[in-house]
Amino acid sequence: MCGILGIVGRQGVHVNQLLYDGLTVLQHRGQDAAGILTDQGGNFRLRKSNGLVADVFFKRHMIRLEGNVGIGHVRYPTAGSSSRAEAQPFYVNSPYGIALAHNGNLTNAEELEVYLRDECMRHINTSSDSELLLNILAVELGHRSRALRIEGTPHLNVDTIFGAVSAVNDRVRGGYACVSVVSGYGLLAFRDPNGIRPLIFGKRSAEGGDEYIVGSESVAITALGFEVIRDVAPGEAIFISSSGHLFSRQCAPDAPYTPCIFEHVYFARPDSVIDGMSVYQSRLNQGRRLAERLLESWADHDIDVVIPIPDSGRIAALQMAKTLNLPYREGFVKNRYVGRTFIMPGQALREKSVRRKLNAIEHEFRGKNVLLVDDSIVRGTTSAQIIEMARDVGANKVYFASAAPPVRHPNVYGIDMPAVNEFIANGRTVEEINSTIGSDRLFYQSLEDLIETTRQENSDVKAFDASCFNGEYITGDIDDAYLQRLYEARNDGAKNKAHLDDAVLELHNDDEEL
Repeated sequence: MCGILGIVGRQGVHVNQLLYDGLTVLQHRGQDAAGILTDQGGNFRLRKSNGLVADVFFKRHMIRLEGNVGIGHVRYPTAGSSSRAEAQPFYVNSPYGIALAHNGNLTNAEELEVYLRDECMRHINTSSDSELLLNILAVELGHRSRALRIEGTPHLNVDTIFGAVSAVNDRVRGGYACVSVVSGYGLLAFRDPNGIRPLIFGKRSAEGGDEYIVGSESVAITALGFEVIRDVAPGEAIFISSSGHLFSRQCAPDAPYTPCIFEHVYFARPDSVIDGMSVYQSRLNQGRRLAERLLESWADHDIDVVIPIPDSGRIAALQMAKTLNLPYREGFVKNRYVGRTFIMPGQALREKSVRRKLNAIEHEFRGKNVLLVDDSIVRGTTSAQIIEMARDVGANKVYFASAAPPVRHPNVYGIDMPAVNEFIANGRTVEEINSTIGSDRLFYQSLEDLIETTRQENSDVKAFDASCFNGEYITGDIDDAYLQRLYEARNDGAKNKAHLDDAVLELHNDDEEL
């Protein structure tokens, strides 16, 4: 999962500060690397490196990032490694000069790499599928631009751009949302035909002309003072010229509209609205339904208090407490300077980080039967550690509730979940999971309830990508061989080796700037 942002400002107005501020709003979507690219009079200015936004950009970098058109990216790796070379945006010089930032994952990356190498004779410098996507776009745009020149039309036009995006959609598979700059022309944004990865655009009017913004979440748009226009539709592309004119076109045939439901479970900020659905309200709905199911199966429960696992379990826990007519208490204090544990390489490192990440407030646990609420359970490492912490500070009984169903399958569309054998739900019943994490009783949301409570916010969304829960991959190209390759790339042993390789590589690489 990554965060992307693109802005077209008024002529003569630099968008560097807006991009920086917007990326800080999207920082929750990736803490591994950050990058900004701007276009100043046909010249690209680029700064990208590993680290948080505040650690990557200093005054000297911001001064160089001139231009009224630009894109930005925050990354955590899904395909490729964590080396600095894989930070985005990526850039190619032909045709025109194109830069691209991408959120998602291409499921036919190996096929695309062979095509680019053997048929297009293009050099791919990293293992990132984002670089593949950029080169596919460049190839398709180049084909159409040359044809136009033969006919005596030397300038790029929107028909050429949208035709290239249509060809990209025909060739690539997976989940993707992209922002791209075509040097001297403007900003291009497009979304995969299923709408798996989110993409939203907005506008603000100012003296001297309109300004436009495209981003992964609505919160990045509203926080910068823009007004949300709408979501980019599945398969749609929009192009905003450097002079501030917007064009849009459907660039893919109709496909099942299936946005990723895990955005509403965990990834998106609660103050975002994605695909017409309030993330905050979706999580309230999830908590209410889970509490109703708990009462159906255990009307005479002995729960004394509901305590969330911060931060993403908080909203569901709040509504569960209200529905159960129980006190809601904050029982854990979070250290915000420790990264997300489920994407950390190595089980030992994850286990050590949990107690650095959370500290229990003894008064809220001593002698009580507590219901702990989290958004989901992936590896179970964090859940087991937290349950143990609750017992250590005197909890009488510890019950556990997950606002999402058991995670049993890999996500192949842009979320770097672990290898399948590292899911705690792999091959286990709910009772066995309960025993493994050490809770006195365990409650999971059903998938049917998760879908129903989330789509209450937008009945036009008929289905979701819920592949990590049900193993149904909407693009239809995922087989056992693909999942085996994914396992070999994502298991802890492979990740540990990749991080060691990256560490060695970083000794020889400097920050990348243009």
